[in-house]
Amino acid sequence: MYGKLIIFSAPSGSGKTTIVKEILKSSQPFAFSVSATSRQAREQEQHGKDYYFLSPEDFKIKIESGEFLEWEEVYHNQFYGTLLSEVERLRNQGKHVIFDVDVVGGMSIKKYYKEQALSIFVKAPTLEMLKERLVRRGTESEASLEKRLGKALWEMEFAPQFDLVVVNEDLKTAVNDCLNSISIFLKS
Repeated sequence: MYGKLIIFSAPSGSGKTTIVKEILKSSQPFAFSVSATSRQAREQEQHGKDYYFLSPEDFKIKIESGEFLEWEEVYHNQFYGTLLSEVERLRNQGKHVIFDVDVVGGMSIKKYYKEQALSIFVKAPTLEMLKERLVRRGTESEASLEKRLGKALWEMEFAPQFDLVVVNEDLKTAVNDCLNSISIFLKS
């Protein structure tokens, strides 16, 4: 039995990664699709667990050889992508693959897998709350914060193209909403 795909996309700071971590704790046979990136690892992140950290040059080689299901140059020389081999390996094991990807990547995966994928857009209740969450991370300069907020406004325009939009005001409620929708999708 092939596993299905559950795609989570959101602007930075919306809480999608936290929701994904909670979803992965459920009793379903879920597996996390580890994305590749050319950005530097944050202090707590591990290669092969949080991301496959590649140099920009190595990332470009994999693009040229067609190894990515989807990829995006999110910022100059800062790539993110999903390795097709990673997804198919997990699906062949009968696991349902969960993605934590940017909005453009999420739409690309949905387009590729169609009805085998459920796409979920996570958003913060307000732009001000999104900004507060990004500031609390302590990883953004003023310039990068403004860049992320500008990108977030653009990304939110794509929310209607997703199967489900979840407003992450209360984590427990957002997780339960996602789990209920995922359960219905997996039974279909």
